Amino acid sequence: MEKSIRKYFALFALPALLVFAVIFIVPFVMGVYLSFTEFTTVNDAKWVGFENYVKAFESQDFRNALWFTTKFTFVSVVTVNVLAFLLAMLLTRGKRGTNLFRTAFFMPNLIGGIVLGYIWQLILNGILYRYEVTLTFDPKYGFWGLVVLMSWQLIGYMMVIYIAGIQSIPKDLLEVAHLEGAKRWDVLRHITIPLVMPSITICLFLTMTNSFKLFDQNLALTAGAPAKQTTMLALDIYNTFYGTPGWEGVGQAKAVIFFVLVAIIALVQVGYTRRREVSQ
Repeated sequence: MEKSIRKYFALFALPALLVFAVIFIVPFVMGVYLSFTEFTTVNDAKWVGFENYVKAFESQDFRNALWFTTKFTFVSVVTVNVLAFLLAMLLTRGKRGTNLFRTAFFMPNLIGGIVLGYIWQLILNGILYRYEVTLTFDPKYGFWGLVVLMSWQLIGYMMVIYIAGIQSIPKDLLEVAHLEGAKRWDVLRHITIPLVMPSITICLFLTMTNSFKLFDQNLALTAGAPAKQTTMLALDIYNTFYGTPGWEGVGQAKAVIFFVLVAIIALVQVGYTRRREVSQ
């Protein structure tokens, strides 16, 4: 038995681990190393210590991007999850046409982000044109344009996950609650939400991480205009690395900081919501 396990490990698991190490771990370690150097290519890296990190935090553009990304993530997470949950509750009540609505709401998630960005840029600028403004005229237009775009793309995806969670609730439990005179709000608060917490954990994780690391939609919709006021962290890192000669190391340092922030946010959120999950 042990010989067969070792055989299958050597045939399947070991190659997979090697591929994972080559395509993820090696570039990641190299990227962390380069964040402590001044370089234009990997071969000419010069060690500078924490100088790149100091420059990153001293950058006003980086601090603005961090604040803008934080605001956008908070608003998007609330908007996407509230609307997705409400739609899931609505669709799980109906009996006819439910699959059609699920498909229609899920379709935007299948379209590439940068394509969505340019499409919504045309739509929203067409609406704003009558008021003689555009998405790049004022940062508030760009902010809410990004929120609309993110909501339109993710609500259907999160809705499907919430529907799966709601449909897994035992019907007997809901019937008992109704027989005992529980109101809809009480059922929602004390039964539905606690039992759907695994779905909430997943949806919060997906919306939070996708919102915080948004890049292609930001590039397509506003490109950071006006005056970099709608630049998010991923776009700021891109602009630093490829748009500022001699600052490749600083861009790499920003990327490491970005990774750490995303990891911390994800771990805190998942840990908090997992503690609130209720076993059925």
